[in-house]
Amino acid sequence: MSLATAITGLLIAAAFIVMILFVLFGQITVRKLRKKPATKDELGLEFASGWDIINVASALAMPIWLNKKLKNTPLSGLYANAEILHKHTNYLDLFLARIFYALFVMTGVSAIVFAILSSIGIFDK
Repeated sequence: MSLATAITGLLIAAAFIVMILFVLFGQITVRKLRKKPATKDELGLEFASGWDIINVASALAMPIWLNKKLKNTPLSGLYANAEILHKHTNYLDLFLARIFYALFVMTGVSAIVFAILSSIGIFDK
């Protein structure tokens, strides 16, 4: 088995885990937040179905200083309101958000870097 095949397998496995966490986080946390009147309109702009799950995960997983900086930009309506979401979530929700969002970002970045390195020919024999 070549190195490129092994890395591809790891990326596929990580993407599968991210898909499972996406559904779990959406069903456990975001579904609860959609039902509450206080948080219903604070989940950010939904470009496509399920995008609010990523908005909520990023708001709960990112550091507070970064959320404050994003809140002061002209595009702040695109992002979920982290302050309100923190008030209406528990530790399980925060844990799921951080694990899901970290794996989501790392898998995406790793796949892009791998594709670039593979196209350059780094993994050729």
